[in-house]
Amino acid sequence: MHGPGSASWLLVSLCAASGIYCLLRMRSRVEEQRRAAGGEALMGFGMALMAVPAAVLSPPRGAWFAYAAVFAAIGLRAAWTTRRSAHHAHHLVGAAAMVYMSAAMLAAPDGGHGDTGVPVLTGALLLYFTAHVLASGARLAPVGAVVTPEAGVIRWADRPELALVCRLAMSMGMIAMLLTL
Repeated sequence: MHGPGSASWLLVSLCAASGIYCLLRMRSRVEEQRRAAGGEALMGFGMALMAVPAAVLSPPRGAWFAYAAVFAAIGLRAAWTTRRSAHHAHHLVGAAAMVYMSAAMLAAPDGGHGDTGVPVLTGALLLYFTAHVLASGARLAPVGAVVTPEAGVIRWADRPELALVCRLAMSMGMIAMLLTL
């Protein structure tokens, strides 16, 4: 998933920052926040690692297999938890996209880029994540009066709009990574 140097470092920063915030969300008082945050943190850090420029870190071929295995396990967990909450379906699609990109890199000669993915699947994933970005952005746009919290101060780990921004950032990162495939 290694793109041009400065763009790659921006993607690494974006994904790592999302992962760090998701770790903070694991301390939330809201149980659903804690459940989702662990997988999202792992996704953010995994995406950051995959986006490191090849000149800095060129993982061995076995690393792509390890990425695929880790994200397949995350996908299985997301599939299991989707029974309780439809929100986890997005985690399932994200994990599947990471498995797909890892498998494409594993299949590429010398871990190269370009023409490594299945165009129809890449296009479908691009459409999904683009729709997610647009929907998330629309939910973040203020409409009408600003609602103040009823119970006083909200902790950083419990802020739903920041969780949405985190997911939005990772979806934008996923689009950037799919475009380099």
